[in-house]
Amino acid sequence: MLRKKAPLMGRAMIVLVLAAGLLIYGGEAPGAAAATHADWPTFGWDSARTSAPDVSMGINAGNLHSLQRQQVKIDGTVDSSPIYLHGAMVKGSKHDVFFVTTTYGKTLAIDADSGAVLWEFSPKDYSKYEGSYRITTATPVAGPGRKYIYAAAPDGMIRKLSVADGQLVWRTAITKLPPREKIASPLSYSNGHIIAVTGGYIGDVPPYQGHVVVLDPKTGALLHVWNSLCSDRHVLMDPRSCKASDSAIWGRAGAVIDPTNGNIFVATGNGPWNGKDDWGDSVIELNADATKILGNYTPQDTHHLNENDLDLGSSSPVLADGRYIVQGGKDGYLRVLDWQRLKGTKPHRGRASFRVRTPGGAKLFTAPAIWQSGSATWLYVADNAGTEAWTFAAGKLHRQWHNDHGGTSPVVADGLVFVYDPEGGLRVYNAKSGRQLAKLPCGSGHWNSPIVVDGRIALPQGNANAHRTSGVLNIWRKH
Repeated sequence: MLRKKAPLMGRAMIVLVLAAGLLIYGGEAPGAAAATHADWPTFGWDSARTSAPDVSMGINAGNLHSLQRQQVKIDGTVDSSPIYLHGAMVKGSKHDVFFVTTTYGKTLAIDADSGAVLWEFSPKDYSKYEGSYRITTATPVAGPGRKYIYAAAPDGMIRKLSVADGQLVWRTAITKLPPREKIASPLSYSNGHIIAVTGGYIGDVPPYQGHVVVLDPKTGALLHVWNSLCSDRHVLMDPRSCKASDSAIWGRAGAVIDPTNGNIFVATGNGPWNGKDDWGDSVIELNADATKILGNYTPQDTHHLNENDLDLGSSSPVLADGRYIVQGGKDGYLRVLDWQRLKGTKPHRGRASFRVRTPGGAKLFTAPAIWQSGSATWLYVADNAGTEAWTFAAGKLHRQWHNDHGGTSPVVADGLVFVYDPEGGLRVYNAKSGRQLAKLPCGSGHWNSPIVVDGRIALPQGNANAHRTSGVLNIWRKH
């Protein structure tokens, strides 16, 4: 069960540990780092996917306009987000490093100061799907020792790679039908486990099922599987062997982890629902091992959503506080869910406790950011028609500002909100007033989103659905 004060305590602990030279995320300590520097080891900065670090990242309104941009050409399109390690040992010396995975599964280590590619890993079967519809948009994750990262590829494999040189340590399949089951969402590291989720490809061609997979980071052993369809089967199954198809887990944040207990929250897309072993268009809470359901919610109109391609799970759950969850969907609504009333395996189907339209009333494909500023909780959401900020209190969202600029998943750092416009440009807003402070130039893209860390901004550009084998990583640095 979530505790109201625990998430705030967890963030305060991060600040204290940083002062001692460590950065904590997902309940794990990733190892030594300089006191004035930080890592960005996972999508959304932490495994709760807040996208709002509460330590200074060195970019502010005073230095925005003096930033200098470098465009790094790479062997692939990165339709996701980078991760970052400060002072990592690579090729025998310390480097500040961005790590990215391309749509066809190449993973690169890029020097954050020079833009040089320090190493590049390419799966052996890369040529089999290069240029094809088979892609990944998953962000890699760094392990707590800062010696390994974990990355996905379109062959359905998760790989453990050495930070030092990109050498492969192990690989594990998390699907038995990779031409149908896509790894779209970022990987997580929590409670000593790697957590990954699966969905389907454009067109929803069956058969596939969304599932949550838990791996041993040391050996790559597949420990547990929770299937959103045929959920009574706790194995990695051939999707053709299940009576039902679809119910993808494909939100941009993927699996969202409660920092107080390691429980896993996911949202599923279109698929059948019976409240027993089929969980299409639902929000699900699993225990930390993904072996049992602890809570669930399905909208009253779940069959309408399924029949009209209006995935509830087009976005991932947001842990608003110790009691409420915010869930956006393809139907253009943000639902506030009183999770204390939705505990247990008994099916909970009904209306949300509170509901508002998405910023542009459009389908939501992005991951909201949630920022704690003093006693106020702020929620930032962008869709393809607008960007909006709310404060959250007493189970309701209260609009604070709005604009008509579309964007991908927002990031909040040092009182600024960074939102990538997929038509081109990175907009920077004052987090509380919404005033636009800058629009940093860059090319067009799709689901790419920035990170702001250690006095730098990194943002890939390009669209996975263009099936290109080259791309650009933009890096802005203080002059």
